[in-house]
Amino acid sequence: MTLPIYSANHVTVRFLNNVLFNDLNFTVDKGQHWALVGESGSGKSALLQTIAGNLNATGGEVRYHFFEDYLQNQPDNPDRLTHHKLMAMVEAKHHFKNLSNTGDFYYQQRYNSMDSEDALTVEEYLHTIKPAPQPNLYWHFDKIVTTLKLDQLSKKQLIKLSNGETKRLRIAAALMKNPALLLLDSPLTGLDVQTRQEFNDIIREITESGITVIMATSPYEIPDAITNVAVLKNCAIIHSVVKANFTPQLVGLQEDDHIDKAELKSLLSDHKTSAHYRQIIAMKNVNVKYGDNLILNDVDWHVNPGERWALLGHNGAGKSTLLSLINGDNPQAYANDILLFDKKRGSGESIWDIKKKIGFVSPELHQYFPTDNSCLQVIESGYYDTLGLFRPSNKERAEVALRWMKALEIDKYARTLLKNIPASAQRLCLLARALIKNPPLLIFDEPCQGMDAHQQQHFKNLVDTICGLSEVTLIYVTHYQHEIPDSVTKVLKLEKGKVLA
Repeated sequence: MTLPIYSANHVTVRFLNNVLFNDLNFTVDKGQHWALVGESGSGKSALLQTIAGNLNATGGEVRYHFFEDYLQNQPDNPDRLTHHKLMAMVEAKHHFKNLSNTGDFYYQQRYNSMDSEDALTVEEYLHTIKPAPQPNLYWHFDKIVTTLKLDQLSKKQLIKLSNGETKRLRIAAALMKNPALLLLDSPLTGLDVQTRQEFNDIIREITESGITVIMATSPYEIPDAITNVAVLKNCAIIHSVVKANFTPQLVGLQEDDHIDKAELKSLLSDHKTSAHYRQIIAMKNVNVKYGDNLILNDVDWHVNPGERWALLGHNGAGKSTLLSLINGDNPQAYANDILLFDKKRGSGESIWDIKKKIGFVSPELHQYFPTDNSCLQVIESGYYDTLGLFRPSNKERAEVALRWMKALEIDKYARTLLKNIPASAQRLCLLARALIKNPPLLIFDEPCQGMDAHQQQHFKNLVDTICGLSEVTLIYVTHYQHEIPDSVTKVLKLEKGKVLA
């Protein structure tokens, strides 16, 4: 007879005033490892949060059998543990604090040398994590650092990590707890090609060490060690199969795609053309250094009006730092030979003069963007380049914001707070925010993170249509070749801060 690790039987799950799951039934048996798949908003993250005990579950019965087993083997339980101590979860966003543990990190902090020192190093952070009291700790500091390839990052401050490096650290932090149950929310998001390939082996070793894994992931990226797949739709489990019987077609992703070109042409009617600039970007022998670490090394890059570029490179190659010089977020721009929109940096233009010409979105912007505005307000704030709307809404601009929401298929969230919608829809809101002012330069840094296949394809088609209808200049960053829009014709590849191609 197979024994369960976790079970939820006939449970109702609520968040605020909304019922997320009605009559939820989900059981994980010993030896099983589950992938949760489904289109955006199907309930994958909500199910993980339910298992973690972070959502209000009523009626029915929820049992953490692994904790009951632990209490039988440790009847004294001197630390008065709860089941929470024997679980670890890696969420879509991190919650790092500063050194004094008094505040969160903020956007742009990594580029300001004094403030960026107000952070633990990777090594210091991992040593703050207390493992669950288990008789045999398979996952210890040296083992974890080696497996997740964090040895070269051990002295680096958390705030200076790239998006992909941060994801690896957070998986490492979860393993430091040696949990019985490991919950992973889209763990491959933001990881470069090599690390995604290595992740398959990492998950296999985690499961072989006795940890049960439940992960939300793409139906096309299910590790070999996963044994079972649950397909979710509208916050209900519609299929529950062994992995051998799973095909992505079970997800039933929407395939039809329609772009209203007439509407998009109207939205782009006040596009600030890049054609009257001689050069959008001109960099010569650009170097960026933090302490002894050279992040960018003699970078030359020229971007002419109307060009569409892919910016590629592994995690930590220097891509985000390079973009921070363009977007006005990095003060080291003033110490380098950089021309933006025909003006040399430091010749009198303000950061806001630069930002008004750029539509920008990145994982870091999503991580630190305030979430207490409605989605419509977030998008309208793009007119002012502020992180949220800090002035009365302008009726005409709000109407344009709603039209962009319709173009991105997220208009149903217009009046909903940003924090209360799925992470993929949050990213689409920030994309609409970047598009709304029709700038001459668009910078999309990993824009499709967390989106389902339909959303990715729709956004890619939207970008290609915008490029076909306007003279916009584009810089597009991704770790997935299939995400690159067809309109992209040029490539800049970085490796360890140097230009490869």
